[in-house]
Amino acid sequence: MTDQSQRKDDMTEHMDEKPNATQPESASEETRGTASEESPEDSQAPATPQTQPAPVAPLENNVHSCALVIEGGAMRASYVSGLVNVLLEQGIYFDYVCGISAGSVIATNYVSRDMARTKRSFVDSAANLQAGGVKTLLNRRGLFNASYDYLGCIEDDSTPFDWEAFQANPARVRIQAFQRDTGRTVVWGRDHMQTPEDLMTCVRASSAMPGIVEPIEVDGQLMIDGSLGAGAGLPNHIAEDDGVERLFVITSRPAGYRKQELSTMRRRAVIRMMKDFPYARNAMLTRPERYNEELLRLEELEESGRALVVRPREMPVTNTTRDVKELEHAFLLGHEQGIAELPRWREFLFGA
Repeated sequence: MTDQSQRKDDMTEHMDEKPNATQPESASEETRGTASEESPEDSQAPATPQTQPAPVAPLENNVHSCALVIEGGAMRASYVSGLVNVLLEQGIYFDYVCGISAGSVIATNYVSRDMARTKRSFVDSAANLQAGGVKTLLNRRGLFNASYDYLGCIEDDSTPFDWEAFQANPARVRIQAFQRDTGRTVVWGRDHMQTPEDLMTCVRASSAMPGIVEPIEVDGQLMIDGSLGAGAGLPNHIAEDDGVERLFVITSRPAGYRKQELSTMRRRAVIRMMKDFPYARNAMLTRPERYNEELLRLEELEESGRALVVRPREMPVTNTTRDVKELEHAFLLGHEQGIAELPRWREFLFGA
């Protein structure tokens, strides 16, 4: 599914575009404040010394040569957030983190080491009427209010993001999205994350599933959900392309899960919705088959000892669940599972 020859330099963060296997069926060739006036009194007042906040000391990581890989799944990420918070509570810090879609949200929260935000993003935020729902869906902006969910909630401080901690963490970060009009998979690194706005633009682009989150333009291309690109939603290929051989993978689907082929009605809906975008249309139509292929590949990595895969014991919510109590329950189940599996995690990561 991915071009293994396109390795990224371990010492340099950069954007990597890779063709994926989502060629449109009709394609003929292969394409993978205004300043106020000063009063006299103000002009005579002594200047107040300006103090800058002390820079955050560089954070240290203790898991090397092993990637933290996080699958998406929209509100199923409430369960995954519980698992990830166990890593943070236990001081397990990876120096390589990658994610797709909702997994990119969790990845950035993890890198900033913010346990409160990790939970809030997929549990408490559902109670905020500005975050989305029927109103935004009826206004054809998707089920989630993208303009609020990524930047607006930071600006109004309802879901603040610790940008200083994110910057202070030297971990490599990778986020994947998909160019709607070219069919190309794009993987961003820190060179595309120079400001909080840049970072949240990458995260929003990675999460922009058609019909659920509005697409967003980045570098002159309209971007949609990264799970439509290479890997079909499982981001282990990102780390492998970077030369990371050992993977700690957290999925949002239980063991034995396989995507079912789209029903006739669903296929028609996709074709109708994406009729003007052949690459995106074909990516959506072929995703079940491609995702299942990646699951087999992940199982092979697991059997060879190169990957530890953490799968939810159960998944009590769907990708569109908005009930806070149900999301809280999912989070607690994930956290409970993480605590129970800690010995297995530690053995894989630290050999003890």
